[in-house]
Amino acid sequence: MGGVKGFIEGGIASIVAGCSTHPLDLIKVRMQLQGETQAPNASLHSAKPASAAVHLRPSASARVGPIATGIRIFKTEGVAALFSGVSATMLRQTLYSTTRMGIYDILKHKWSDPHTKTMPLASKIAAGLIAGGIGAAIGNPADVAMVRMQADGRLPASQRRNYTSVIDAVVRMTKQEGITSLWRGSSLTVNRAMLVTASQLASYDQIKELILSKGWMRDGLGTHVAASFSAGFVAAVVSNPVDVIKTRVMNMKVVPGQKPPYAGAWDCAMKTVKGEGPMALYKGFIPTISRQGPFTVVLFVTLEQVRKLLKNF
Repeated sequence: MGGVKGFIEGGIASIVAGCSTHPLDLIKVRMQLQGETQAPNASLHSAKPASAAVHLRPSASARVGPIATGIRIFKTEGVAALFSGVSATMLRQTLYSTTRMGIYDILKHKWSDPHTKTMPLASKIAAGLIAGGIGAAIGNPADVAMVRMQADGRLPASQRRNYTSVIDAVVRMTKQEGITSLWRGSSLTVNRAMLVTASQLASYDQIKELILSKGWMRDGLGTHVAASFSAGFVAAVVSNPVDVIKTRVMNMKVVPGQKPPYAGAWDCAMKTVKGEGPMALYKGFIPTISRQGPFTVVLFVTLEQVRKLLKNF
């Protein structure tokens, strides 16, 4: 039961955290797509002149902050739009986060010193990299569906994909773009997940151990919140550039017989930096930290409570 318990605990905590912070994640995705010089569907209507295709939105809204973005979504698309793609989030957390949390837990038990019950930081990072990579490879289809469902509302009505649910998104992508489209941007998802898991889980364990060993706080809610918020900040700084590229690659529309906007992750990174400057890779950082902070806090506080509940099983 020991190994399975890690997956169950991690899965419950991840779904609670993912659903409760979903609107922040949606705002982050919209902000990462702002100012994209390659419109995701620039080639969709070849009859239109290129200039009309590239500039989908008025330039006045080119740089909008997270609060303004949230208000604009609420006003133009309604409150339900803030939960666009929440079914994909639930599937993603079930596949990706349950796997990464469970594998990290197994590795932590295997690699920890039997006497001190701790492991060196390098081992924590290695466990996070392995767990994140495996989890992301499994959860990628849900990730692509989630990005597309979250981004849909920013497109003109005639160009929206209008997926009704994550299942509809997966089925239609498979039919229209082939099964490989479900793993579009998977190298980025895997890289990002390895960075996030290694930085998030390793820094949480490391900071929590530090707080307890120095006697700053006892092992309770205060320690869990402090360690998890710090871990969220570290994860946001490390993963944001990969996240921006991942969002753009996953969201691009590929029309059969026409050249896709980006040839791949590296091409997307180069075009983004060239067209918008290097700081474009930190687009959506405020909503990333606004989401990563609460997400990590809810994740670990829930995890610690679920562990207490399942302690005797």
